[in-house]
Amino acid sequence: MNQVVLTAAIYAAAALAEIAGCFAFWAWLRMGKSIWWAAPGIVALIAFAYLLTLAPSDHAGRAYAAYGGIYIAASLLWLWGAEGQIPDRWDLIGAGLAVLAAMIILFAPRGSVQ
Repeated sequence: MNQVVLTAAIYAAAALAEIAGCFAFWAWLRMGKSIWWAAPGIVALIAFAYLLTLAPSDHAGRAYAAYGGIYIAASLLWLWGAEGQIPDRWDLIGAGLAVLAAMIILFAPRGSVQ
């Protein structure tokens, strides 16, 4: 599988797991849902942490930094799909810039320039 497609799939799955896990706690603590919402939230957050270890990067910090851009875009998809709030143009511009920044971090040629 192409490295770009594989990386996108890993980050998309990680974002879904993280957002779902965090939303479970949001539902419990902010929306008055049962504490039992925390159980699948914990499982989702463990899956998120595991998925990030699959990111093709030699350094955790770089993988996490690049993931941050993908997380921003995925959060806006969650806003739209799960919460029914359509992102505005500023949301979309910001997400586009964040994804571009993530791609630069992940796929820029690395050399020995100091």
